[in-house]
Amino acid sequence: MFDLKNKVIVLTGATGALGGELALSLAKANTKMVILGRNQGLLDKLKKKLTPFTYVECHVVNVMNRSELEKVRSSVMQTLGRIDSLINAVGGNLSGAVIPDDRTIFDLSETDFDDVVELNLKGTILPSIVFGEVIAKQGKGSIVNYSSMTADRIITRVVGYSAAKAAMENFTRWMAVEMALKFGDGIRVNAIAPGFFIGKQNKKLLLKEDGSLTDRGKKIIRNTPMKRFGEPEELNGVIHFLCSESSRFITGVVLPVDGGFSAYSGV
Repeated sequence: MFDLKNKVIVLTGATGALGGELALSLAKANTKMVILGRNQGLLDKLKKKLTPFTYVECHVVNVMNRSELEKVRSSVMQTLGRIDSLINAVGGNLSGAVIPDDRTIFDLSETDFDDVVELNLKGTILPSIVFGEVIAKQGKGSIVNYSSMTADRIITRVVGYSAAKAAMENFTRWMAVEMALKFGDGIRVNAIAPGFFIGKQNKKLLLKEDGSLTDRGKKIIRNTPMKRFGEPEELNGVIHFLCSESSRFITGVVLPVDGGFSAYSGV
């Protein structure tokens, strides 16, 4: 039920902190990995880590460019003949779409806001359309998107990222209904909502240089019942589950992986 051996998995955002850990986990499960990213050097470095365990191919691609994605799709179908799962792990933020304590919403950069929404929303929608078309024709497969706690709760500062992830959750549910109604019960579309994990973009917001918590970090830990940040590998099990046959009657859900953050009122 949980076996992923020889399943063909396309992973966007593969070179990120969370994406890289997931890629290694999936490679060790003997999936056939197709990793997508923007940086050839980072992709080559990741491929070197994965190839001792499984077949890997990598593609430099802009996930917001449909023609580039279609070229990858053609290549994958020519070499592997199918796509069993698409995992949309791409995402990010920009400073102009963040509102720190010494600024207000009226200081928002419209350009940065647009870019953040495009990356996090369109960067999930376009791969879902391009690779999802293969899954639709097969009548079987799984799409897993990456949401965030910022879509469920109002997290200060990250206005652009929050709006994009909230829209992406709506799209996840919409796509789940579309695929099931028109292409059959073998296709599932779900998302995970990671809690707080230390990455390159948020490290300085959550940790001081000596490793102690910032004020923001303290607030997060105070409102996380498990009283710690997540470890990247702690996301992998739920992804394995959503890509496997064991979740074949689950679609249109957003599954929190957050140490209880979304369940806790703070009281």
